[in-house]
Amino acid sequence: MISRQEEPPRALLAGASRRWVRMVPWVVAVVLCAALLPTTIHVLAVDAGLDGGLASGLAVAQTVPLLLAVVRPLHAWYVILAADVAGALAMLTVDLPAGVVWPYPPTAVVGYVGLCLALGLREPRLRLLVVWLTTAGVSLALSFAAPGGTSGSGILMTVLGGVALVLGGALRERYEAQRRLAEQETISEAERGRRTLLEERARIARELHDVVAHHMSVITVQADTAAYRLEGLAPEVRQEFTSIAATARESLGEMRRLLGVLRNEETPHGELAPQPGLTRLGQLVEATVRAGVPVDFTPCDAEVPEAVGLSAYRIVQEALANVVRHAPGAATRVSVTVTEGDGARLDVLVVNGPPPEQPAAPFETGGTGHGLVGMRERVRLVGGALDAGPLPEGGFRVAARLPLSEGDFT
Repeated sequence: MISRQEEPPRALLAGASRRWVRMVPWVVAVVLCAALLPTTIHVLAVDAGLDGGLASGLAVAQTVPLLLAVVRPLHAWYVILAADVAGALAMLTVDLPAGVVWPYPPTAVVGYVGLCLALGLREPRLRLLVVWLTTAGVSLALSFAAPGGTSGSGILMTVLGGVALVLGGALRERYEAQRRLAEQETISEAERGRRTLLEERARIARELHDVVAHHMSVITVQADTAAYRLEGLAPEVRQEFTSIAATARESLGEMRRLLGVLRNEETPHGELAPQPGLTRLGQLVEATVRAGVPVDFTPCDAEVPEAVGLSAYRIVQEALANVVRHAPGAATRVSVTVTEGDGARLDVLVVNGPPPEQPAAPFETGGTGHGLVGMRERVRLVGGALDAGPLPEGGFRVAARLPLSEGDFT
């Protein structure tokens, strides 16, 4: 059976935000160890009359593990409790002078209380109860062997140790409650932000539906019924109305997919519909030609990632729309090619010349300025590069390089 690897232990108060608070347990442990070690040696060797080597060994076992208590207080408790009991039994082997405190000298009581405080800050309630009951049981057992004339320091250590355990446990639970409250506040803030985002998306969806979709529906209906409402239309005019209706219906379909994305965050149904790609560039060019813009189109039937094909389609769509709006009638060239090799990429090029000498008035005299921004965002999504700008002899050039390897996407 494979055992789960334990996480490395953390020091007491390691989660505090301030550095000086994180250093407090280490400072207290070092001070206690430095103060209690020589004092304990003196008490055991001089006051109790134990052998110097034995007294030194017991003193080290009773005080040095306080440094371990900062990281593993329960392990330190095992060592210190055993050392305190061993010291009490060792003092029974000599004639204790009058006034010597037994079974636990004052230095042992101080160190044990500090250890219990560390235990309270780390261990759960049940384990703290077991520690206190063990302390009380050991002290009670030692009391039956108490030599005459000694004070019962076992009761004192049991009471003070219990107080330290309760105090440490209360501090730990208070900290945990504050941490959970902070986490809940963070979650609530995130939920409020998410709700605000969803409300804004719903508002945008309503605006798109009520304004844009409504007008597009009107255009579709008018274009579809023009042949029945208007008599004597020429075949070319009927075909133009048919083309307008088809384009409007396609725009309505894309609008519905967009509304689905905005209104449904988890599983937007609009994402299930096939997205336009290289195979639909021909339809886009035909619609532009019908709008009066001569286009020289070099198609590409290569298999490319869906994201790359969609980006190429949108770039060509926006570039041709800009030609129709700002340079109607200008000769335009659209080229889509694949460059093989290690850095395989899809090159998209849309170049238009200057408009005719006597052009008709542009279809739009202003714009949102979002076209080039949208192109750059789409190119950035697939890790490509975009070069767009006016030409010296007039006209405009849009060139995009879209990597075909998914590993190149950034």
